[in-house]
Order: sequence, then structure tokens, then C-alpha cells
Amino acid sequence: MGMNLLSKRPLLAGRLHRLLFRANLGLVLLLALFIAVMLNVLSARAPVRWHWNRDPRSRLSDRSRQILHSIPEVIQVHVLIRPGHEAYPRTVRLLREYAAASDRVMVNLVDPDRQLAEVEQLVQRYRLESGETVVFDLAGRHKAVSANDLVEYGYPGGETRFPQRAFRGEALFSSAIHSLAQSVRPAVFFIQGHGERSPLDFDQRTGASRIAARLREDNLDVDVLNLGEAKAVPSHCALMIVAGPVREFAPYEIALIRDYLDRKGRLLALLDARTRTGLESLLLDWGIQLGDDIVADPARTLTGRELYITAYEDHPVTAPLQGLASVFYLPRSVRPLAVSSGADKPLLSALAASSADGWAEYNPDEAAPHFDAPVDISGPVPVALAVERGPVPGVHVQIRPTRLVVVGDSAFITNGGLTGANADFFLNCVNWLLEREDLLAVSSAPLDEFRVVMDARQLRCLLGMLVLGWPGLAAAAGLAVVWRRRR
Repeated sequence: MGMNLLSKRPLLAGRLHRLLFRANLGLVLLLALFIAVMLNVLSARAPVRWHWNRDPRSRLSDRSRQILHSIPEVIQVHVLIRPGHEAYPRTVRLLREYAAASDRVMVNLVDPDRQLAEVEQLVQRYRLESGETVVFDLAGRHKAVSANDLVEYGYPGGETRFPQRAFRGEALFSSAIHSLAQSVRPAVFFIQGHGERSPLDFDQRTGASRIAARLREDNLDVDVLNLGEAKAVPSHCALMIVAGPVREFAPYEIALIRDYLDRKGRLLALLDARTRTGLESLLLDWGIQLGDDIVADPARTLTGRELYITAYEDHPVTAPLQGLASVFYLPRSVRPLAVSSGADKPLLSALAASSADGWAEYNPDEAAPHFDAPVDISGPVPVALAVERGPVPGVHVQIRPTRLVVVGDSAFITNGGLTGANADFFLNCVNWLLEREDLLAVSSAPLDEFRVVMDARQLRCLLGMLVLGWPGLAAAAGLAVVWRRRR
């Protein structure tokens, strides 16, 4: 009897131990489930995102975030792009960034090959043309961005072997959203009649049709204006662009421009070297001196005909461009002059300049131009200036200022000259002149790719290594192991 009691005690203790273990395990599982539920609730109410990718191009820019935060309506985005399209992965990742930045962005991914009924419904609703597109819908207004426009091809630096590809998604998407939120499109006029570059010219060397298309994408109306025929500047002209005239303006045309500036107008003047336009005296009144020279800089050129700018002066126009390269072709100097003191004196700011090793060459026809101290101007030499006159420092009065930007080159906006950050520099100048600082340009992000170039002999060696080398090495190692075990 005593032996039975002793044998039952360990049995009861074992059962109790297992029961306690199971209860503890169940309690731990319940606690883990409770923690998981609480984490999900907290993440849903206060989501926090981290970017493990250190590349800043993978994140949404401040400009795009400002646009999203300024729009109270819901933005519906319909992506009608095939998954096999080159721009599809980057487009989806970018739109997820938009949705994460604002809970009012709703993204709808539609496969054109599988969801035929929904595709047909969207095509009829938005009257879409054939082709893959991204449609933005805001309060009943919509705008479509073609998938073919998302990837831009070019040959930077004269490279003709392999084209460079850049993804323009954020610039196009943010411009589309902003254009839907705006009720008025500012009018931009390109002055014509003096050999200027035209937004209607598609020539690679002389035309400006590509930059005009970028202006339209930024919700601007682009038109041409011949002052000699119009006899007046239209009242709705928000910005006047003078791009590379080769003949002088008539006195009455200069008077029209002067009167336009006196009425708080905005002017963007791109004036090439060694060309008299008649605007020199007008610009002198604003404290701007155009040099009859060409800015040379051995430290920032490849062929001697271009000037690379990567370090810009401190200004809202150039703040987003630091570290990016703008290329000017044989630019002239654009230097600030001391103006009379007064509350309404213009405020001049340099935008881009040569390095300290550069200079303004007054005799560029020499076989080997060099710095001549008595004649030439030592660097840094400005090639672009921004001018503002109107607001009085320290007085908080809403007065619309007059703004000018003068650049000593116009070839950098031609269809063939839009390399590097040239388009971004031009668009930033336009947006600053129009007081659209929240729309300073977003640069295109290069599409990363790894390219291996091999000749026929190297390809045969690689094939032999992959087909025979590595398998043969593994077989030899296996035979060696077998032989050693048998010994």
C-alpha cells in the first residue's frame, strides 16, 4: 500500500508539471498575440516608415510633399501599365511613396492584359488614347501621363555609344497633380523677330521645343510674341523670355519691355556672347553689365567650349541643384554693378559662376586663350544673375516685386543642349520668376543598370568557365573525397 502511494506521487507531480507548462505556454501565446494586435493597431494609427536605401532619389522630394499637403481633395491614381514595361517597377514604388506621404492619394493598379473590363471603363470615362498611361483624377478633373514619357533617353557629354536613361516619374506626376489643383495657367511668351530660339522649332541645334514641352508639363501656357507686330505686351503675360536674339531690338520694342518691367513684369533673358541686342542699356539700369567676352575656365571644361557648373551660389533657384552639373556653351560674363542706394534699389544675386581659376576672356580669337591681367577679369566670374526689386527689407507689405534672370548663354536650353541639370536650372529660374518656389524642379533620376561589355573571346572563356570549369571543379572535389574515404 505504501509502495502504491509512493509511485502515484511522481505521476501526479509529472501531470501537474505538464499542466503548468501548458498553461504557461498558452499564456505566452496569448501575450504574444496581444502584442502583435497592439502593434498592428498602433502602426495603423501612427505609421512610421524607414528608408533602408541611402540613395536620396528613392525618396519623395520636399517639393512633391508640399504639393500633396496643399491639396485637401482625394487624388485617385489609375496605373494602366503592363508589368513588363521598363518604367513599371519604378512607377509603382514612386506611387507608393505618394500614398505614404498623403492618405488622400489612392492608387489603383490595373493590368491592361488581364483586367479588360476595368480598362475599357477607364478608357471611356477619361477618353484615353491607345497606349499605357497613368491617370490622375482630382475632383472630376483628370490628366494622363503617357508611360513612354516616363523614361527619357539622351547622350550626355557627346557620348553616342550607349544612351543614358532617366526616370522622370516624380517630375511628371507632381506637375500633373499641381496642374489639376490650379485653376489658372500662367502665360509664358517667347519673344520672336530677332532670330531668337523658338518653342516651335524642333531642330536639335537651334530649337527649343523640348524645353517648351517641359514648361507645358509644369502647367504653363507657352506662346510666341513678336513685339514688332503686336505693338504691345499682352496684359496676361506672366513671363517674357528672350532666348538668344542675334539682331538688335528696335527702340520702341525696348520701350515696351521697359514699360512691362515697370508694371511688375518678369523677364528671363538668355543672351549669347559677342552679340549686341540693344538690351544692354536697359539691363544697366537694373545693375547688370553684359560683358563683351567669353568666360573660360580650364578647371571646368573638357573641350574648352563649355563651362561645367556644379557649385552654385546660394539662392532659391540653385538650392535644389547643388551637386548637379549644368553646362553652358561659350557663355559671356553677367556681372552685378553697384547701384544707387535707396529703399527700392534692385537686389542682385549671382546664380552661377566660374571657379577662381577661370576668367573673362576679351580676346577669344587667340589660338591659345590665356589670362591677360590688364584686360581680362579674373575669376570667379558670374554667368547668371537674378534681380529682384520691389519689397522693402523690414517692411511686411504685400508688394509684387519685379524679377529678372539674365544668363550669358542660350544654347543650354536647345533640344540638343539639355544635358545634365540644364533643364532643371531653366525651370527653376522660371518658377522663381513666377513666384512658384514650391515648384522648383525635381531632377530626373537615372535608371541604374549594370552593363558588361565583352568581345567574342571573353564570352567563350566565360561560357567555358560556367559550363565546364565550375562543374568540373565540383566533380573533382567529389572524386577526391571518395578516393580518400576508400583509403
